[in-house]
Amino acid sequence: MKKILLSTLIAAASFVTLAGQAHAGTTLDAVKKKGFIQCGISDGLPGFSYADSKGKFTGIDVDVCRAVAAAVFGDSEKVKYTPLTAKERFTALQSGEVDILSRNTTWTSSRDAGMGMIFAGVNYYDGIGFLTHQKAGLKSAKELDGATVCLQAGTDTELNVADYFKANKMTYTPVTFDRSDESAKALDSGRCDTLASDQSQLYALRIKLGKPDDFIVLPEVISKEPLGPVVRRGDEDWLAIVRWSLFAMLNAEEMGVTSQNVVQLAANPTTPDMSNLLGKTGTYGADLKVPNDWVVKIVKQVGNYGESFERNVGQGSELKIKRGQNALWNKGGIQYAPPVR
Repeated sequence: MKKILLSTLIAAASFVTLAGQAHAGTTLDAVKKKGFIQCGISDGLPGFSYADSKGKFTGIDVDVCRAVAAAVFGDSEKVKYTPLTAKERFTALQSGEVDILSRNTTWTSSRDAGMGMIFAGVNYYDGIGFLTHQKAGLKSAKELDGATVCLQAGTDTELNVADYFKANKMTYTPVTFDRSDESAKALDSGRCDTLASDQSQLYALRIKLGKPDDFIVLPEVISKEPLGPVVRRGDEDWLAIVRWSLFAMLNAEEMGVTSQNVVQLAANPTTPDMSNLLGKTGTYGADLKVPNDWVVKIVKQVGNYGESFERNVGQGSELKIKRGQNALWNKGGIQYAPPVR
């Protein structure tokens, strides 16, 4: 009887293993068949994902999807974008409507373990803050007792703000909106005393206000908000490609490989690590089921992480956000990528 039971358990375990193996790679296969990546992005957040007057999307989140397209197809333009509200984003990924969710989304335990999704990395370290009118004369978020607070529905900002006010024995009145633009307009019109969101989003929304210089971001950061791309659980091949496309951009910046010099350095790498990264040695692309020059294609067409940051949210953008935590680990920040080897 024990032998029969043991055989049954082994057979069941084998079935589960084979089922998992059969599922792996299905997203990559589907992406290659349709010839593009469907990328879920925000519904209009400057610096992260935003469409210009011609409908072209740009931003640090958009660049993640462009990097994956460059790795898979050798062409960063083979991406179609689906703008999503915070409430829509997870359903769109879970249902297969999008292949990647790259939408200023915070990595949390419940999202990573309890919703059929997995985070591929962090492309922006952030934290929740408060945007308020200069005329209020506030110097600190601890002066917001009794304030009306604008919030975007379906985000973890709601819980974090509630925890912050409770911890500081303050009261507030939440006013929620489905779209970030709506919450910004409510602040601009005086409906709310302050707007709470990721600090990066506050800087992005401020430039949309009638008189941006009339508003300030208060100094407090009340939470940890590691933002990054998300994929569905159960497809390790696709997860690896998305994860390492982001890591490739970080490693390229660390090695001084840019969109301007990547072709030259690929031909004559200066270190063994650079040779591995740029495909001169090894077959590391094959491990990911992409061409061996995948990193060259990413950096040439999208840029390294620093180029993407500065162009979209840094000093080369309207937002003028300092690198801060998002500087590389050897430049005073915490951005770090494992090596290609």
